[in-house]
Amino acid sequence: MEPSLLAAQALSDEDLNALRRAKHELESPALAMKLASIVGSPLEKLMSRMPAFANEKVTDATELALRKCLSIALRTLGRRDAAPLIVPDRPSNLLHKFAVATTGAAGGAFGLFALPVELPVTTTLMFRSICDIARSEGEDLSSIDTQLQCLTVLGMGGTSKADDDADFGYFIMRGALAQAVSKASSEIATKGFTAHGSAALLRLLNTIAARFSVQVSEQIAAKSIPAIGAVLGAMVNTVFIDHFQQVAHGHFTVRRLERQYGPETIEAAYQTIDIALDG
Repeated sequence: MEPSLLAAQALSDEDLNALRRAKHELESPALAMKLASIVGSPLEKLMSRMPAFANEKVTDATELALRKCLSIALRTLGRRDAAPLIVPDRPSNLLHKFAVATTGAAGGAFGLFALPVELPVTTTLMFRSICDIARSEGEDLSSIDTQLQCLTVLGMGGTSKADDDADFGYFIMRGALAQAVSKASSEIATKGFTAHGSAALLRLLNTIAARFSVQVSEQIAAKSIPAIGAVLGAMVNTVFIDHFQQVAHGHFTVRRLERQYGPETIEAAYQTIDIALDG
């Protein structure tokens, strides 16, 4: 019997079903397709109509948003009583969706000019939701690695235009970020939280920003329809956070199962799911 099939059989039925759900969440349709179904128009066409200065605004706003999330992570590391990141065992996905929908309503009303204000708030809410999901899967939010893993979920939701990793699936994309996470985690552990200006952490932040900005551009394109209004703006933001909540659920489910069965077993089982276990 193939080693990958043996690996799948090593999992309990419950855990195998959890891994199947995780793969579905991680390999779900791209954000662009989800947004296009909401606005009823291909995003490529909408993005071509965006003003020339929009890309620069998206890049700046994305980097600012990620820096704010990183600042939250560094402030709360090691503090088990840190209110912003301590959440119930079950993730409050609906609560976070409602909050993000509210910011989306404002963005829909004011358009691209609301981006510098809206995106940091929206991204911080998504980051807290990701931390919430990580905790529900048994992650220790006082851990440096866990905090950085929460941040990298924003980089797993999509890829930059120059990135070929998306064609190879979740484990390749995750592996592309793993070395940067490891170096940044080591620097914070050895130099303290003031390492937020370190080269390793800045490289990680830039890598995530390059990937995340693509998703932000798609979100903004979906909101660029004239007279989009608050209602559609809220819907776009809801799809936006739902996409990253799915990625977070999938990623941290895989990590939970890896802690139980080992990374090699879970990766092998993951690769067999659609070819041997879904039919």
